[in-house]
Amino acid sequence: MRTDMQEIRLNLGHIELAAHLFGPADGMPVIALHGWLDNANSFARLAPKLPGLRILALDLAGHGHSEHRPAGASYALWDYAHDVLRVAEQMGWQRFALLGHSLGAIISIVLAGALPERITRLALIDGVIPPTSGPQDAAERMGMALQAQLRLDNKRKAVHPTFEQAVEARMKGLVAVSREAAELLAQRGLMPVPGGYTWRSDSRLTLPSPTRLSEAQALSFVQRIDCPAHLVIAADGMLVRHSKLLERLPFAQTRLSGGHHLHVNDEIGATLVADCFNRFFSIS
Repeated sequence: MRTDMQEIRLNLGHIELAAHLFGPADGMPVIALHGWLDNANSFARLAPKLPGLRILALDLAGHGHSEHRPAGASYALWDYAHDVLRVAEQMGWQRFALLGHSLGAIISIVLAGALPERITRLALIDGVIPPTSGPQDAAERMGMALQAQLRLDNKRKAVHPTFEQAVEARMKGLVAVSREAAELLAQRGLMPVPGGYTWRSDSRLTLPSPTRLSEAQALSFVQRIDCPAHLVIAADGMLVRHSKLLERLPFAQTRLSGGHHLHVNDEIGATLVADCFNRFFSIS
């Protein structure tokens, strides 16, 4: 991996975010958004393989070295989209591309649909629209989310006695990753505490969402996108079981071997994704 990366912090007024900055100052501006409970190191393998791009890989709010949201606040998709716009203002980018994985891809879709005039290209990895539900589930979902918020006050974060044990726990997480990927994410995501190590991420990130869009509402964001978009689907990832949804998306699509984190799991996966996106970004 190349080492010409700059660590920066961005004060957005309401929150301060950390980020990695790759590529030439005059390169095409790209904001890279990682997945749920990951961090900017999610792009440590991929970003150096994308020459000619000025890539700002964020630690999303509540992740990595970025600040947590204030007490009483939550982590709604719309708030992430607002953060990204604030970041673009800080960078002086009126128009920019988005490179998103999983949750980051969902945020990218929301932002590109809401403000299509701001986004030049969408490069998506194994993620598209927000999770959806029907109107009949709204009250039950709200109640479940409110109860979970109350219970969170009595929960403590897990403490892993050693760095290695924390890495092994991340390898076996809700979405399994390779040891190399877990180590990369742990380098930025763990912090020492009495008794060992714990994850920096805000515990509120694990709370269920109190509301969800209907499928029609979620697809309305897709329908308003007005820029080239390319979706990489991991053959062993999370999108392959949603074939009907994939057929409805007006995006170029490429299926690559590998799991949900194929761009960070190993060099082979990162190279496959990079080859795909280098062709995509080079199209005029």
